[in-house]
Amino acid sequence: MKDAVLKAKQDLVDEVADKIKRSESVIVVDYLGLDVAQVTELRSQLTAEDVEMRVIKNSVLRRAADKVGFEGLDEAFTGPTAVAFSYEDPIVAAKTISKFAETADVLEIKGGIIEGEVQSLAKIDEYAHMPSHDELLATLASMLQDPVRKVAYAVKAVADKKSEDGDAA
Repeated sequence: MKDAVLKAKQDLVDEVADKIKRSESVIVVDYLGLDVAQVTELRSQLTAEDVEMRVIKNSVLRRAADKVGFEGLDEAFTGPTAVAFSYEDPIVAAKTISKFAETADVLEIKGGIIEGEVQSLAKIDEYAHMPSHDELLATLASMLQDPVRKVAYAVKAVADKKSEDGDAA
């Protein structure tokens, strides 16, 4: 019986360690004070961004983080803890949680890992306010289209001018 419990705990530590290792970012939050509707809304927003949020015991988180070489998060693993795992976009979890925290004052980011490094709260906040990958691509596309648009307007103006000159003759 005892061996089965130990095995289950070790399997959970291994599972969480694997999630940490595969994640582009891991954001640790204190969710104490959020009501059920708020937690449901936060989970929904994170899920829409392909971010997994789980409530995990601090002892499991400590062991899993140590196992994959992220010892610097021990102070974040105190009190009620939820963890957001983002497997593709390194800033989407921080961005979504930070935006949600603007309306839910009790939600607090306690720490995290972004792109394989334990980050300070100031750095996580900086990442949270960066434009997303899609926003950067849209800005780039707009910047690339602008010169082409100007050339098209100039060509159209010349064509219109020639057309007016031709009609006047």
